[in-house]
Amino acid sequence: MTAVTVAAPHYRRNIGLLAAAQALLLTNGVTLVAINGLLGLQLATDQRLATLPITTYVIGAALAAVPAALFMKRHGRRAGFMLGAAFGIAGALLSAFAVHAASFWLLCLGTVFAGVYNAFGQQYRFAAVDAAPADWTSKAISLTLAGGIVGGVIGPQVGILTRHLLPTTYLASYVALAAFAALAMLIASRLDIPLLAVREQQAAGRPFAEIACQPTFIVAVLAAACGYATMNLLMTATPLAMDICGLPFADTAFILQWHVIGMFAPSFFTGHLIKRFGVLLVLLVGAALVLVCIGVALSGVSLMHFWWALLLLGIGWNFLFVGGTTLLIESCRPEEKAKVQGSNDFIVLGVQGLTSFAAGLLISDGGWATLNLLALPIVSLTALASLGLAISRRRHA
Repeated sequence: MTAVTVAAPHYRRNIGLLAAAQALLLTNGVTLVAINGLLGLQLATDQRLATLPITTYVIGAALAAVPAALFMKRHGRRAGFMLGAAFGIAGALLSAFAVHAASFWLLCLGTVFAGVYNAFGQQYRFAAVDAAPADWTSKAISLTLAGGIVGGVIGPQVGILTRHLLPTTYLASYVALAAFAALAMLIASRLDIPLLAVREQQAAGRPFAEIACQPTFIVAVLAAACGYATMNLLMTATPLAMDICGLPFADTAFILQWHVIGMFAPSFFTGHLIKRFGVLLVLLVGAALVLVCIGVALSGVSLMHFWWALLLLGIGWNFLFVGGTTLLIESCRPEEKAKVQGSNDFIVLGVQGLTSFAAGLLISDGGWATLNLLALPIVSLTALASLGLAISRRRHA
C-alpha cells in the first residue's frame, strides 16, 4: 500500500495543517524581509551590506535544502517540519539577542538558522502532494501555498506593531517570530503523512545527471529559479528604494503586504488553471505579468507605482512557482523525489541568495531603474524556455 493511498482519507486535514504552517512560515519570511534590510542599514558599517542579513537567511535555506529533503525521506514529514521549526525558534531568539547587542554579524548568524527553518518549510508543498490523491497534485500545491496569504497580511503588521514595543527597536519583532515558529512546530506535530515504504527509502532511482537532462526538469527548475530571482531582486530592494524616495515605513509595510497577497491569493485558482489550460501556458502568463511589473516599476516611483509593480510581481511569481513545482513532479519517480526536490530548492534558494545580496549593491550603486532593467533578461529566459517546451510537446503530440 503506498503512502498516498494510506493518506488519501486524511488529505484535506493534512493540507489544511500544511496551509496553516505555510502561513506561519511566510509570516516569518515577510517580517524578516521588512525589517532585516532596514536593521542591516542601521547596524552595518557599509550601507552596501544592508541586505546581507537577508542574504544569509537565503544562504542558510540553500545549504539546508538537500539535507532537509533527505532527512524527511528517512524520518518522515512530521519529524522534519518539527525540526525545521526548532531552527526557526533558535534563529529568532539569536537574532533578538543580536539586536539587543547591536551586533550586525550575530544578526547574520541568526538569520542563517532562520533560513534552515525556511528550507524545511519549502517542503510543505511537496508534502501536500504526498498527502493527496494523484489527480489533486496541482490543487494540493496551490492550496497549501494559499496559506501564505495570511503571512502577507500578518507579516508586515508584525513589523509595525512590534517595532517599538520594547526599548530596543525591532527586538520584540524577533521575539514574536520565535513564538510563531513554536506554533508551527505544534501544527506539524498534528500531521498524519505516513513514512515512505522501506523500498522507496532505500532506492536511489536514476542518476541525478540523467534526471537533470530532461527538458521537463530544466524548464521546471528554470521557471521556479527565475521567478524567485526576479521576485527576490525587486522585493528585497523595495524597502530600501522606498526609504530613499522618502516614503515612510508604514507605506513599505503596505506595499509588502499587497505583494505577498499577490503571491499567494492566486493559489486558490492556479491549480484549476493548470488543469484547464496546461502548465506551460500558465508559466508563459506568469512571465508576461513579471514583464509588465518591470514596465510599471520603470515608469515612476510614486506609492502607486510601487503598489502596482509589486502586486503584479507577486501574481507572476505565483504562476511561475506553482507551475514550476507541478512540472517538477512530472520529472521524477517516487524514489527520486527527495533528491530532485532538494536539488530544485537548493538551486532556487541559491539564486535567491545571489539576488538578495545583489539587490543591496545595485540599489546603492545603480538605483531602482538599473535593478529593474537587469531583471528583464532573467524573465525573458523563462518565457523562451517555456515556449520551447510547449512547441516541442505539441510536435510530439
